[in-house]
Amino acid sequence: MQDDMTPFEPDMAELPKGEWLNRLAQTAEEHGFFKALGRKHFAAHIRRGDTLVVTFESVQGMRALSERAEPLGWSMVRDNDWSHLCIASDGDTWFRDRHIIGLFDNMIDDGFFDEFETVLFYGAGPCGYAAAAYSVAAPGSRVLVIQPQATLDPRVTEWDDRFVEMRRTDFTSRYGYAPDMLDACEQAYVLYDPVETLDAMHAALFHRAGVTQYRLRNMGDTIQSDLMAMNVLPDLMEMAAEGTLDDLQFAKIYRARRNYPGYLRRLLAALDRNERAELSYMMARNVTSRIKRAPRFQRRLAELEGLRSVENDDPTAAEG
Repeated sequence: MQDDMTPFEPDMAELPKGEWLNRLAQTAEEHGFFKALGRKHFAAHIRRGDTLVVTFESVQGMRALSERAEPLGWSMVRDNDWSHLCIASDGDTWFRDRHIIGLFDNMIDDGFFDEFETVLFYGAGPCGYAAAAYSVAAPGSRVLVIQPQATLDPRVTEWDDRFVEMRRTDFTSRYGYAPDMLDACEQAYVLYDPVETLDAMHAALFHRAGVTQYRLRNMGDTIQSDLMAMNVLPDLMEMAAEGTLDDLQFAKIYRARRNYPGYLRRLLAALDRNERAELSYMMARNVTSRIKRAPRFQRRLAELEGLRSVENDDPTAAEG
């Protein structure tokens, strides 16, 4: 497979949706292919090196989360010379569409995935479900998913009341139950916050051989956005693709949360909810000593120091 060395620097930010889609389609056709898949989905392929990252994304996510308003994998094209296949949805569809099933069936028949030495499937939330479910099309691939749903079949996950509008959707036919579809992959990684109960319940359904689960406690329900803000998602994707992601490497990467305001605020709020005043005090002191501009922690530290001063002056105050 010959690498296309044509410069790849598209910038689609600020374009209206129609122009944005035309620019994306034109760019994909110049460097690979673009296929409309019914009214709500499309596939865009950029051909480069012998590592392929397959990302499942929503149009809304691409336009909101990327400074260039581009598919997540395009940065991998530029930085790593990877090839990329974006399967996109307009809205949250969980990619349960006959056109997408047909696309993957055709790619299997054509040996599309056999042209690459390494294949990584990636997605978050509904897109994480799809990344896991369709990874079976490329046996031996690796999979990185964030907060994935296992299925929305109410016979299995009737406890999940977040997506009741999807309960009539077929999750039982081909590429249906995501955890089972991981049986053909080489390695899968599932990231979730155990404090988010429904996410944790879905993650439990992925517990099986070949699946490593990483618990991101107090990271909340927008983990993909937070990892992007911490600038660690590309590293996680690279290690997942290369098969080098393990507990130690993940711990090193995830230390970035110590300086990430979103995580720190959620952790402090959790400590306060649980009435762990001493731990809140220790955390507020630590954060204000390391981060110059942390007004919320400075205010909380002042409050806690005031309470400690009152308690020291009046030992009976703590008892009351």
